[in-house]
Amino acid sequence: MITPALTAACPKRTSPRTESAALDEATTAWALAARAGDPDAVEHFVRALHRDVLRYVAHLCADPQAVDDLAQETFLRALGSLHRFEGRCSARAWLLSIARRAVIDGYRRASARPRLADRPDWQLAAEHAQPRDLPGFDDGIVLLDLLAALPDERRQAFVLTQLLGLPYAEAAALSGCPEGTVRSRVARARATLAGELELA
Repeated sequence: MITPALTAACPKRTSPRTESAALDEATTAWALAARAGDPDAVEHFVRALHRDVLRYVAHLCADPQAVDDLAQETFLRALGSLHRFEGRCSARAWLLSIARRAVIDGYRRASARPRLADRPDWQLAAEHAQPRDLPGFDDGIVLLDLLAALPDERRQAFVLTQLLGLPYAEAAALSGCPEGTVRSRVARARATLAGELELA
């Protein structure tokens, strides 16, 4: 059963970094409780991280139609291997590393067996695949275009730290590189994005 202490771990409104740390603490506690067999903890864990997984997969995946399937596959893999989660890192970092592997496996499957689009109206499908929490549709298109122009490593570092709010150390662990490299990639991504916005 979810205790009030676990539910209270998510603050009402503080700085993004404090909020992110509190979310990490709460989701890790939920993952450990779910591992012990608490069905309420499973629900809290999935709900708390579903949006982060969708956003992360959307930025890694070139196929907008596959985002929901890959996010679902991420949670299926995570729940299937929850018994191995020991809380050595945050549950969010652990889950995003599973999401990354799910996307990579998705690329491998797609390259082995190409799929045709099942929708005749590709423009409508693209509009429906846009994130809904951005200030506006046009702003979302601009942001996605700017992020797509970044090199893969810089985009991944920027998305993990600036959009998903992961600490640099966890982003480094997910990316398989030193923390200083992640900081450098984020700084370069910011400079590139700022330059592009000035030209626009």
